[in-house]
Amino acid sequence: MYRRVHVEIDLDVIKSNVANILSAYNNYDYYIGVVKGNAYGHGFAIVPAIIASGINYIATASLDEAFEVRAQDATIPILIMEPVQIEELVLCVENNFTITVSSYEFWLSLRKLHLTKLKVHLKLDTGLNRLGIDSRAEFEEIYLGMIAKSGIFLEGIFTHLATVGALDDLYDKQVAKFCELTSGINLREIPIVHLGRSATLETKEKVPFVNAVRIGALMYGINQIFRPYTGLKGRLRKLRDAHIKKRHNISPSHEASNLKVAFGFTLKAFVTEVNKLAAGERVGYGGTFKAEKNTYIAVLPVGYAHGLQVAYHQAIVAINGKLYPVVGIVNMCMLTVEVDSEVRAGDVATLIGGAVGVRKIAAITQSNAYVVMTQIAKEIPRLYKGGS
Repeated sequence: MYRRVHVEIDLDVIKSNVANILSAYNNYDYYIGVVKGNAYGHGFAIVPAIIASGINYIATASLDEAFEVRAQDATIPILIMEPVQIEELVLCVENNFTITVSSYEFWLSLRKLHLTKLKVHLKLDTGLNRLGIDSRAEFEEIYLGMIAKSGIFLEGIFTHLATVGALDDLYDKQVAKFCELTSGINLREIPIVHLGRSATLETKEKVPFVNAVRIGALMYGINQIFRPYTGLKGRLRKLRDAHIKKRHNISPSHEASNLKVAFGFTLKAFVTEVNKLAAGERVGYGGTFKAEKNTYIAVLPVGYAHGLQVAYHQAIVAINGKLYPVVGIVNMCMLTVEVDSEVRAGDVATLIGGAVGVRKIAAITQSNAYVVMTQIAKEIPRLYKGGS
């Protein structure tokens, strides 16, 4: 770790998040931990911790990510949610990877092969319009073909819900579409059926025929923020929301969630140098910051090449328990912060986490918690604490 920047991951926080989720929503057989995007920026080394906390299936975006997970655990079943190439299927069988079949064209190629023990989840497109089968005739042909073909085990059927369905009817339309597409089969004969994800877990009741849920964001501390219907504005909002639900015949949603999750993600960097700046002098490209008084500028060895968004120039960092503003623009590999005489080279600066939490940085950069964490470059070391 020659560049003195790292992400600190608190495994105790992640394990607590998983335990709280499974305790609050204990009526599923399969809890599929989603670790796409380098485990939402946390690194794949979190896999043993989430398995120890009750996750009994893992989902990745790609085959590459599946191999990263397999390096952490030799036996956990892994679902690859994006399509793989036909020539990669042997690798999937050899490593106990479950593939997603999401198009009729892929099925036409797949049925010509002679494979053994290939596990498949069939994805239906119910309204997200990204991946999946949206024709009942095609679905039933694929379903019957998989049941009849030796060497293929249809382990699961799933879809991806576009919204949480609190104030829109797309959620209900998607569930209805799923039911329509699968109405010709007995879903209870399918070992794993999953529709929901973190966002819908908190807002909607469990769909009766579903026995699995994909948990991504919640594991990492990203939960739904419910606004209570309090005060005059709250009561007016509640009336408005009730009108919207009645008008569109929207199924009931939870108004609040008591689920406790937290962020275990902290980005830290060591101060490289501290320089004195005289009143009137400027900092960085374009001289965008002009000192109003004699001050000090600390340099941190991290920039947009490491995943900081350009808008991070409006942020603050914490050094030795005090908050200091970022000044100048975000450079490729460096960042400048206006500090005071108490800051020294070698001090540790917290850029994301604690007093400058993930949601605060998301608000400052006008992004979201997903972006804040996943954009931190994979080559920045992840250091883990706790978890035992």
